[in-house]
Amino acid sequence: MSETKDSGKVTGPASYFPSIEKTYGKPIDHWLELVRSQGIDQHMGTVAWLKAEHGLGHGHANAIVAHVKAAG
Repeated sequence: MSETKDSGKVTGPASYFPSIEKTYGKPIDHWLELVRSQGIDQHMGTVAWLKAEHGLGHGHANAIVAHVKAAG
């Protein structure tokens, strides 16, 4: 679930996806599936887990979790 402005540019959490892939060397689907399989009881708890267990930065972890939550 990515949002786009009229210009067609991706906005919201999905705007971080290219940087996440480049920084961590894995496709975004890897991270999305990891969060889905973990389950999201608490947003910040899942962010903390991604940071502690997988070395993601706060902004990247937050974007992934927010995207998964928004997608339902």
